[in-house]
Amino acid sequence: MTPVTRQEVLGLYRKIFKIAKKWQSASGQIEETVKEKEYIKNEAKTLFRKNKNVTDPKLIKQCIEECEARIEIGLHYNIPYPRPIHLPPMGLAHKQGRTLRQQEKLRKISKPIYLKSHDEVS
Repeated sequence: MTPVTRQEVLGLYRKIFKIAKKWQSASGQIEETVKEKEYIKNEAKTLFRKNKNVTDPKLIKQCIEECEARIEIGLHYNIPYPRPIHLPPMGLAHKQGRTLRQQEKLRKISKPIYLKSHDEVS
């Protein structure tokens, strides 16, 4: 990992914890706020620890992009949890070959960047 990339990753990690410190839930309830703050911290720790040994520059860039996307979406919608996507069953496969393998491949390709690591951790 280059020093620039390392600084960027550490900056994102600090940014997440600053956001968690100031976080207020949309409902305004104290219990919800505490729960969401803990979720933000735990999710960050889990994902950063999981990816600490990643050395491929392309994969590191993808992880950084995912992190930035999740931060922006969370701040915009005031929801710390990843936003689900809704795809109709068998709605992505080509008309001629509606096989399960093709459907799974198309779903994987169409998954937004901010959900790439969520399914692996959950």
